[in-house]
Amino acid sequence: MSKSYDEIRKKTMDGDVVVMTAQEFKKYVKANGVKKAAKDVDIVTTGTFGAMCSSGAYFNFGHSDPPIKMQKVWMDGIPAYAGLAAVDAYLGATELDDTNNMMHGGAHVIEDLVRGKAVRLKATAYGTDCYPKKEIDTYVSLKTVNQAVLLNARNCYQNYAVATNSGSRTLYTYMGKLLPEYGNATYSSAGELSPLMNDPYYRSIGIGTRIFLGGAQGFVIWEGTQFNPGVPRTPAGVPKRAAGSIAVIGDLKQMSPEFLRGLTFTRYGTSLGLGIGIPIPILDEEMARACAITDDQIVTAMFDYSQPTRSRTVLKEITYAELRSGEIELKGKHIPTSSLSSLYKARQISQILKSQIQKGEFMIEKPVQNLPMDRVFKALDVRTEKEAM
Repeated sequence: MSKSYDEIRKKTMDGDVVVMTAQEFKKYVKANGVKKAAKDVDIVTTGTFGAMCSSGAYFNFGHSDPPIKMQKVWMDGIPAYAGLAAVDAYLGATELDDTNNMMHGGAHVIEDLVRGKAVRLKATAYGTDCYPKKEIDTYVSLKTVNQAVLLNARNCYQNYAVATNSGSRTLYTYMGKLLPEYGNATYSSAGELSPLMNDPYYRSIGIGTRIFLGGAQGFVIWEGTQFNPGVPRTPAGVPKRAAGSIAVIGDLKQMSPEFLRGLTFTRYGTSLGLGIGIPIPILDEEMARACAITDDQIVTAMFDYSQPTRSRTVLKEITYAELRSGEIELKGKHIPTSSLSSLYKARQISQILKSQIQKGEFMIEKPVQNLPMDRVFKALDVRTEKEAM
Protein backbone atom coordinates (compact mmCIF):
# COMPACT_ATOMS: atom_id res chain seq x y z
CA MET A 1 0.00 0.00 0.00
CA SER A 2 1.30 3.46 -0.88
CA LYS A 3 0.07 7.04 -0.50
CA SER A 4 0.63 10.13 -2.61
CA TYR A 5 1.50 13.66 -1.56
CA ASP A 6 -1.87 14.82 -2.92
CA GLU A 7 -3.75 12.29 -0.79
CA ILE A 8 -1.89 13.38 2.36
CA ARG A 9 -2.37 17.07 1.55
CA LYS A 10 -6.12 16.53 1.07
CA LYS A 11 -6.34 14.73 4.41
CA THR A 12 -4.52 17.69 6.00
CA MET A 13 -6.97 20.20 4.50
CA ASP A 14 -9.92 18.02 5.58
CA GLY A 15 -8.59 17.69 9.12
CA ASP A 16 -8.23 13.90 8.83
CA VAL A 17 -4.44 13.62 8.68
CA VAL A 18 -2.70 11.34 11.19
CA VAL A 19 0.52 12.89 12.42
CA MET A 20 3.05 11.54 14.92
CA THR A 21 6.32 12.94 16.15
CA ALA A 22 9.36 10.79 15.36
CA GLN A 23 9.49 9.77 19.01
CA GLU A 24 5.83 8.67 19.00
CA PHE A 25 6.14 6.90 15.65
CA LYS A 26 9.06 4.73 16.75
CA LYS A 27 7.04 3.53 19.74
CA TYR A 28 4.05 2.88 17.48
CA VAL A 29 6.14 0.77 15.10
CA LYS A 30 7.61 -1.20 17.99
CA ALA A 31 4.10 -2.00 19.28
CA ASN A 32 2.30 -2.53 15.95
CA GLY A 33 4.89 -3.26 13.26
CA VAL A 34 5.97 -1.40 10.15
CA LYS A 35 3.11 -2.55 7.90
CA LYS A 36 0.37 -1.24 10.19
CA ALA A 37 2.31 1.96 10.93
CA ALA A 38 2.68 2.67 7.21
CA LYS A 39 -1.08 2.25 6.78
CA ASP A 40 -2.19 4.20 9.85
CA VAL A 41 0.19 7.17 9.92
CA ASP A 42 0.43 9.87 7.25
CA ILE A 43 3.22 12.18 8.48
CA VAL A 44 6.11 11.90 10.92
CA THR A 45 7.59 15.14 12.28
CA THR A 46 11.30 15.40 13.03
CA GLY A 47 13.39 18.06 14.71
CA THR A 48 16.87 19.20 15.61
CA PHE A 49 18.47 22.16 17.37
CA GLY A 50 22.19 22.84 17.42
CA ALA A 51 25.09 24.91 16.18
CA MET A 52 24.87 25.48 12.43
CA CYS A 53 27.92 27.49 11.44
CA SER A 54 27.34 27.88 7.72
CA SER A 55 24.48 30.32 8.24
CA GLY A 56 23.72 34.00 7.81
CA ALA A 57 21.17 36.54 6.64
CA TYR A 58 20.87 39.01 3.81
CA PHE A 59 19.26 42.41 4.10
CA ASN A 60 17.99 45.25 1.95
CA PHE A 61 18.29 48.44 3.98
CA GLY A 62 16.53 50.79 1.57
CA HIS A 63 18.03 53.88 -0.07
CA SER A 64 19.21 56.95 1.82
CA ASP A 65 18.91 60.53 0.53
CA PRO A 66 21.27 61.18 -1.16
CA PRO A 67 21.79 57.49 -2.03
CA ILE A 68 24.87 55.45 -1.19
CA LYS A 69 26.49 52.44 -2.86
CA MET A 70 27.69 50.60 0.22
CA GLN A 71 31.22 49.25 -0.22
CA LYS A 72 31.98 48.31 3.38
CA VAL A 73 29.24 47.53 5.90
CA TRP A 74 29.24 46.88 9.64
CA MET A 75 26.25 45.75 11.72
CA ASP A 76 26.93 46.38 15.41
CA GLY A 77 30.62 46.33 14.54
CA ILE A 78 30.47 43.02 12.64
CA PRO A 79 31.51 43.24 8.95
CA ALA A 80 28.83 42.24 6.47
CA TYR A 81 29.53 41.40 2.83
CA ALA A 82 28.42 44.26 0.58
CA GLY A 83 29.40 42.95 -2.84
CA LEU A 84 25.79 42.39 -3.87
CA ALA A 85 24.14 45.71 -4.73
CA ALA A 86 23.98 49.27 -3.47
CA VAL A 87 22.12 48.64 -0.21
CA ASP A 88 22.11 44.84 0.05
CA ALA A 89 24.44 43.01 2.43
CA TYR A 90 24.98 39.49 3.77
CA LEU A 91 25.91 38.96 7.41
CA GLY A 92 27.60 35.64 8.20
CA ALA A 93 26.90 33.95 11.53
CA THR A 94 30.58 33.25 12.22
CA GLU A 95 31.88 36.70 11.22
CA LEU A 96 33.72 38.50 14.05
CA ASP A 97 34.38 42.18 14.60
CA ASP A 98 37.57 43.82 13.31
CA THR A 99 39.39 43.07 16.57
CA ASN A 100 38.56 39.34 16.23
CA ASN A 101 36.68 39.40 19.52
CA MET A 102 35.58 35.76 19.61
CA MET A 103 32.72 36.46 22.04
CA HIS A 104 30.55 38.49 19.65
CA GLY A 105 29.76 37.72 16.04
CA GLY A 106 27.23 37.85 13.25
CA ALA A 107 25.02 35.22 14.90
CA HIS A 108 24.52 37.47 17.92
CA VAL A 109 23.51 40.40 15.71
CA ILE A 110 21.00 38.17 13.91
CA GLU A 111 19.56 37.05 17.26
CA ASP A 112 19.35 40.66 18.47
CA LEU A 113 17.35 41.59 15.38
CA VAL A 114 14.99 38.66 15.88
CA ARG A 115 14.52 39.80 19.49
CA GLY A 116 13.26 43.13 18.15
CA LYS A 117 16.35 45.16 18.94
CA ALA A 118 17.79 47.95 16.81
CA VAL A 119 21.40 47.48 15.67
CA ARG A 120 23.88 50.07 14.49
CA LEU A 121 24.45 50.13 10.75
CA LYS A 122 27.58 51.81 9.49
CA ALA A 123 28.65 51.90 5.85
CA THR A 124 31.29 53.61 3.74
CA ALA A 125 31.51 54.07 -0.02
CA TYR A 126 33.72 55.57 -2.73
CA GLY A 127 30.94 57.72 -4.18
CA THR A 128 29.61 57.77 -7.74
CA ASP A 129 27.49 60.14 -9.82
CA CYS A 130 24.37 58.08 -9.07
CA TYR A 131 25.38 57.20 -5.51
CA PRO A 132 27.19 60.28 -4.20
CA LYS A 133 26.94 59.62 -0.44
CA LYS A 134 30.18 58.28 1.03
CA GLU A 135 29.23 57.39 4.60
CA ILE A 136 26.21 56.58 6.70
CA ASP A 137 25.84 55.82 10.42
CA THR A 138 22.35 54.90 11.62
CA TYR A 139 20.24 52.23 13.32
CA VAL A 140 18.09 49.54 11.71
CA SER A 141 15.72 46.85 12.92
CA LEU A 142 13.54 44.20 11.34
CA LYS A 143 10.79 46.84 11.22
CA THR A 144 12.88 49.25 9.13
CA VAL A 145 14.64 46.95 6.63
CA ASN A 146 12.82 45.89 3.47
CA GLN A 147 14.01 42.29 3.45
CA ALA A 148 15.69 40.22 6.15
CA VAL A 149 16.16 36.66 4.94
CA LEU A 150 17.94 33.78 6.65
CA LEU A 151 19.97 32.03 3.94
CA ASN A 152 22.11 29.14 5.13
CA ALA A 153 24.48 27.12 2.96
CA ARG A 154 24.85 24.08 5.24
CA ASN A 155 22.41 23.06 7.96
CA CYS A 156 20.94 19.92 9.47
CA TYR A 157 23.99 17.67 9.00
CA GLN A 158 23.11 14.02 8.54
CA ASN A 159 25.23 12.41 11.26
CA TYR A 160 28.46 13.92 12.53
CA ALA A 161 31.69 12.85 14.19
CA VAL A 162 32.31 12.32 17.89
CA ALA A 163 35.26 14.39 19.08
CA THR A 164 37.84 13.53 21.72
CA ASN A 165 41.41 14.54 22.52
CA SER A 166 44.38 12.26 23.24
CA GLY A 167 46.82 15.17 23.55
CA SER A 168 48.36 16.69 26.65
CA ARG A 169 46.57 20.04 26.50
CA THR A 170 42.94 21.17 26.36
CA LEU A 171 41.62 21.90 22.86
CA TYR A 172 39.01 24.59 22.11
CA THR A 173 37.09 23.58 19.00
CA TYR A 174 33.77 23.88 17.19
CA MET A 175 32.95 20.64 19.03
CA GLY A 176 33.42 22.46 22.31
CA LYS A 177 36.10 22.09 24.95
CA LEU A 178 38.00 18.81 24.62
CA LEU A 179 39.89 17.80 27.73
CA PRO A 180 43.35 16.18 27.44
CA GLU A 181 44.09 12.46 27.57
CA TYR A 182 40.59 11.42 26.49
CA GLY A 183 39.03 13.49 29.26
CA ASN A 184 35.68 13.78 27.47
CA ALA A 185 33.91 13.23 24.16
CA THR A 186 31.36 15.50 22.46
CA TYR A 187 28.83 14.90 19.70
CA SER A 188 26.23 16.99 17.88
CA SER A 189 23.03 15.43 16.60
CA ALA A 190 19.46 14.78 17.65
CA GLY A 191 20.03 11.18 16.58
CA GLU A 192 16.77 9.34 15.98
CA LEU A 193 14.82 12.62 15.92
CA SER A 194 17.08 14.31 13.36
CA PRO A 195 15.41 14.92 9.96
CA LEU A 196 17.94 13.37 7.59
CA MET A 197 18.37 10.35 9.86
CA ASN A 198 14.72 9.54 9.20
CA ASP A 199 15.02 10.01 5.44
CA PRO A 200 18.47 8.53 4.79
CA TYR A 201 18.20 8.48 0.99
CA TYR A 202 16.47 11.90 0.69
CA ARG A 203 13.26 10.52 -0.77
CA SER A 204 11.07 13.28 0.69
CA ILE A 205 13.59 15.95 1.71
CA GLY A 206 14.66 17.80 -1.41
CA ILE A 207 14.54 21.11 -3.21
CA GLY A 208 11.22 22.79 -2.42
CA THR A 209 10.51 20.90 0.81
CA ARG A 210 8.69 23.12 3.31
CA ILE A 211 10.35 23.12 6.74
CA PHE A 212 10.13 24.61 10.22
CA LEU A 213 13.03 27.07 10.35
CA GLY A 214 13.89 29.11 13.42
CA GLY A 215 10.25 29.24 14.49
CA ALA A 216 8.93 30.20 11.04
CA GLN A 217 8.26 28.33 7.81
CA GLY A 218 11.08 28.02 5.33
CA PHE A 219 12.25 25.87 2.45
CA VAL A 220 15.06 23.60 1.34
CA ILE A 221 16.65 25.31 -1.66
CA TRP A 222 19.60 23.05 -2.54
CA GLU A 223 21.93 20.42 -1.23
CA GLY A 224 24.09 21.78 1.58
CA THR A 225 27.79 22.39 1.21
CA GLN A 226 30.05 19.41 1.92
CA PHE A 227 27.17 17.16 0.81
CA ASN A 228 28.68 13.68 0.78
CA PRO A 229 26.10 10.88 0.49
CA GLY A 230 28.53 8.17 -0.60
CA VAL A 231 29.82 7.35 2.90
CA PRO A 232 29.57 3.90 4.52
CA ARG A 233 26.06 3.05 5.67
CA THR A 234 24.40 0.59 8.03
CA PRO A 235 22.21 -2.20 6.60
CA ALA A 236 19.24 0.12 7.25
CA GLY A 237 20.83 2.75 4.99
CA VAL A 238 21.78 5.23 7.71
CA PRO A 239 25.16 6.90 7.04
CA LYS A 240 27.89 6.08 9.56
CA ARG A 241 29.79 9.29 8.79
CA ALA A 242 28.92 12.93 8.06
CA ALA A 243 26.85 12.70 4.88
CA GLY A 244 23.99 14.86 3.60
CA SER A 245 23.14 18.44 4.50
CA ILE A 246 20.67 21.04 3.24
CA ALA A 247 20.75 24.68 2.17
CA VAL A 248 17.72 26.53 3.53
CA ILE A 249 15.93 29.86 3.33
CA GLY A 250 13.27 31.65 5.38
CA ASP A 251 11.89 35.03 6.45
CA LEU A 252 13.94 36.26 9.42
CA LYS A 253 11.13 38.66 10.33
CA GLN A 254 8.89 35.70 11.22
CA MET A 255 11.44 33.84 13.35
CA SER A 256 11.65 33.46 17.12
CA PRO A 257 14.60 33.77 19.53
CA GLU A 258 13.30 30.56 21.09
CA PHE A 259 14.65 28.71 18.06
CA LEU A 260 17.45 31.02 16.90
CA ARG A 261 20.38 31.91 19.17
CA GLY A 262 23.82 33.41 18.83
CA LEU A 263 26.37 30.99 20.28
CA THR A 264 29.93 31.49 21.50
CA PHE A 265 32.46 28.67 21.63
CA THR A 266 35.32 29.59 23.97
CA ARG A 267 38.53 30.44 22.08
CA TYR A 268 36.96 29.28 18.81
CA GLY A 269 34.37 31.84 17.80
CA THR A 270 30.67 32.17 17.13
CA SER A 271 27.95 30.08 15.55
CA LEU A 272 24.19 30.13 15.12
CA GLY A 273 22.06 27.88 17.29
CA LEU A 274 19.13 27.01 15.05
CA GLY A 275 16.03 24.84 15.22
CA ILE A 276 14.87 22.94 12.15
CA GLY A 277 11.92 20.60 11.81
CA ILE A 278 10.94 18.62 8.73
CA PRO A 279 7.75 16.60 8.17
CA ILE A 280 8.23 13.25 6.48
CA PRO A 281 5.25 11.80 4.61
CA ILE A 282 4.80 8.07 5.13
CA LEU A 283 4.36 7.22 1.48
CA ASP A 284 4.98 3.48 1.85
CA GLU A 285 6.45 0.78 4.08
CA GLU A 286 9.99 1.69 3.07
CA MET A 287 9.48 5.22 4.36
CA ALA A 288 7.90 3.89 7.55
CA ARG A 289 10.84 1.56 8.08
CA ALA A 290 13.29 4.44 7.69
CA CYS A 291 11.38 6.54 10.25
CA ALA A 292 11.41 3.63 12.70
CA ILE A 293 15.19 3.94 13.17
CA THR A 294 16.29 4.27 16.80
CA ASP A 295 19.44 5.52 18.51
CA ASP A 296 20.77 2.00 19.06
CA GLN A 297 20.75 1.50 15.27
CA ILE A 298 22.48 4.78 14.38
CA VAL A 299 26.27 4.55 14.24
CA THR A 300 28.83 7.33 14.14
CA ALA A 301 32.62 7.50 14.36
CA MET A 302 34.92 8.86 17.05
CA PHE A 303 37.99 10.88 16.06
CA ASP A 304 40.99 12.30 17.87
CA TYR A 305 40.92 16.07 17.33
CA SER A 306 44.51 16.44 18.50
CA GLN A 307 45.54 14.94 15.15
CA PRO A 308 45.59 16.88 11.85
CA THR A 309 42.31 16.53 9.97
CA ARG A 310 43.70 14.48 7.08
CA SER A 311 45.55 12.15 9.46
CA ARG A 312 42.59 11.28 11.66
CA THR A 313 41.56 7.66 11.73
CA VAL A 314 38.46 6.21 13.32
CA LEU A 315 39.11 5.43 16.98
CA LYS A 316 35.82 3.65 17.42
CA GLU A 317 32.34 3.35 15.97
CA ILE A 318 29.63 4.15 18.51
CA THR A 319 25.83 4.16 18.54
CA TYR A 320 23.84 7.17 19.67
CA ALA A 321 22.33 5.03 22.41
CA GLU A 322 25.82 4.57 23.82
CA LEU A 323 26.55 8.29 23.53
CA ARG A 324 23.31 9.23 25.28
CA SER A 325 24.14 6.90 28.17
CA GLY A 326 26.61 9.58 29.29
CA GLU A 327 29.72 7.43 29.11
CA ILE A 328 31.62 5.36 26.58
CA GLU A 329 34.66 3.13 26.82
CA LEU A 330 37.86 3.66 24.81
CA LYS A 331 41.20 1.96 25.31
CA GLY A 332 40.05 0.69 28.69
CA LYS A 333 39.07 4.17 29.86
CA HIS A 334 35.54 5.38 30.68
CA ILE A 335 34.96 8.71 28.94
CA PRO A 336 32.07 11.05 29.79
CA THR A 337 30.01 12.19 26.78
CA SER A 338 28.01 15.37 26.20
CA SER A 339 25.86 16.64 23.36
CA LEU A 340 26.11 20.02 21.64
CA SER A 341 22.62 19.46 20.26
CA SER A 342 19.51 20.03 22.39
CA LEU A 343 17.30 16.96 22.57
CA TYR A 344 14.71 18.99 24.50
CA LYS A 345 14.44 21.52 21.66
CA ALA A 346 14.33 18.78 19.02
CA ARG A 347 11.34 17.20 20.78
CA GLN A 348 9.69 20.60 21.18
CA ILE A 349 10.10 21.40 17.47
CA SER A 350 8.69 18.06 16.32
CA GLN A 351 5.68 18.56 18.63
CA ILE A 352 5.03 22.12 17.40
CA LEU A 353 5.28 20.97 13.80
CA LYS A 354 2.82 18.14 14.51
CA SER A 355 0.34 20.63 15.97
CA GLN A 356 0.69 23.03 13.02
CA ILE A 357 0.02 20.24 10.52
CA GLN A 358 -3.02 19.00 12.46
CA LYS A 359 -4.44 22.54 12.45
CA GLY A 360 -3.86 22.89 8.70
CA GLU A 361 -1.31 25.67 9.26
CA PHE A 362 1.58 23.74 7.68
CA MET A 363 1.33 21.83 4.41
CA ILE A 364 3.81 19.26 3.18
CA GLU A 365 5.41 19.90 -0.21
CA LYS A 366 6.68 17.39 -2.73
CA PRO A 367 10.26 18.22 -3.74
CA VAL A 368 10.57 19.72 -7.19
CA GLN A 369 13.94 17.96 -7.44
CA ASN A 370 15.58 15.29 -5.31
CA LEU A 371 18.95 15.76 -3.70
CA PRO A 372 21.77 13.99 -5.58
CA MET A 373 23.29 10.69 -4.50
CA ASP A 374 26.44 11.03 -6.64
CA ARG A 375 28.22 13.96 -4.95
CA VAL A 376 31.76 13.40 -3.68
CA PHE A 377 33.35 15.61 -1.03
CA LYS A 378 36.84 16.75 -2.04
CA ALA A 379 39.62 18.07 0.18
CA LEU A 380 41.44 21.32 -0.57
CA ASP A 381 44.97 20.66 -1.83
CA VAL A 382 47.71 22.92 -3.15
CA ARG A 383 47.44 22.54 -6.94
CA THR A 384 48.87 24.15 -10.03
CA GLU A 385 46.46 25.84 -12.43
CA LYS A 386 46.70 22.83 -14.74
CA GLU A 387 46.05 20.33 -11.92
CA ALA A 388 42.97 22.27 -10.85
CA MET A 389 41.44 22.18 -14.34
